[in-house]
Amino acid sequence: MMKTLGIIGGGQLGKMLALKAKQMDLRVVALDKDPNCPIASVCDELIVGDLYDSEKLVELAQKSDVVTYEIEHTSTDALKNLESAGFNIKPSPELLALINDKYAQKTHLIKNGIPTSRILGTDEEIKKDEIEKYLPVVQKSRSGGYDGRGVAVLRDVSDKRNILSSPSYYEEYVEIEKELSVLLVRSESGEIAIYPVVEMVFNNSSNILDMLISPARIPDETAQKAKEIALRTLESLIPFGAVGVFAVEMFLTKSGEILVNEIAPRVHNSGHHTIESCYTSQFEQHIRAILNLPLGLTTQHSPAVMINLLGEPGYKGTPKIVGVEEVFKTPGAYLHLYGKRLTAPFRKMGHITIVDKDINSAIEKAKFLKDRVKIIS
Repeated sequence: MMKTLGIIGGGQLGKMLALKAKQMDLRVVALDKDPNCPIASVCDELIVGDLYDSEKLVELAQKSDVVTYEIEHTSTDALKNLESAGFNIKPSPELLALINDKYAQKTHLIKNGIPTSRILGTDEEIKKDEIEKYLPVVQKSRSGGYDGRGVAVLRDVSDKRNILSSPSYYEEYVEIEKELSVLLVRSESGEIAIYPVVEMVFNNSSNILDMLISPARIPDETAQKAKEIALRTLESLIPFGAVGVFAVEMFLTKSGEILVNEIAPRVHNSGHHTIESCYTSQFEQHIRAILNLPLGLTTQHSPAVMINLLGEPGYKGTPKIVGVEEVFKTPGAYLHLYGKRLTAPFRKMGHITIVDKDINSAIEKAKFLKDRVKIIS
């Protein structure tokens, strides 16, 4: 009997999950407020509604054998009620609630002895007019942050104008050498698989991932340490119902420490390259994990670089891609367009993955395409 996968959220991550699900002959039902969202073109049924609408979440669960999510912004209370009623939600709503509160997530890391930057205090403990004593400092919203939103790096007094008004906390500022990510997957039966460590380069203007390099350009012992810390992080979440793909984002500091920054309980931007460069993509792994199927190989058979295609500053409206022919001229380049009907500055509109036997060659190709392929309107 064909199983039905329910997906909360209809963005590009949901679309790529759905594409793999259809290849596996699964039925896909999704929930999104936009009837023209990316997943709409590939799912069997789209429930149009807000991700926090408890009635719509009930409808999705009733139509699905297992429900997962491609974005954290949904009602964990409604999902907990559904789980209590016997519906299958993966990863668990309890885990999602922990991850969604960045302060709770941070205190969880510290409590479990996982290396991370220090908490300096909440916005209730540190008043705006006292912030000078702590500079430089990083302020994070406790909830709702995404793609660079909900984070303020306050380096000096002039940055006080950037202080977030939402409930938040402050953590110490650390000097970063590189930003890393480790993707892991855990099945319901407890099988765990780990992907190679990747290196993330961020856009300074938008704080959105600009270029991903895999494997990361770090010593083998550093990569092994990053994997060990990521595994400890995942293991600390097992009591909360950790099933599926998890991205553990990390800082490699100037002093050589590895600190966990944040955890994403879902498929992630830092794993897009796995579609072309690994034996099993993150999207297939997530589906295998939540259906309790044997996990696939995470071995990377080709070095890879991924660049996000972001909406160009100054353009808003119906998207137009410039320079697309350059992608098809470039050996080893793969174009993914998400099908979003409107572009806006720094909005994720697609990505390009370049695989090459030589990582430096892949980086040069990525830089070449980044300069020539643009999303305008």
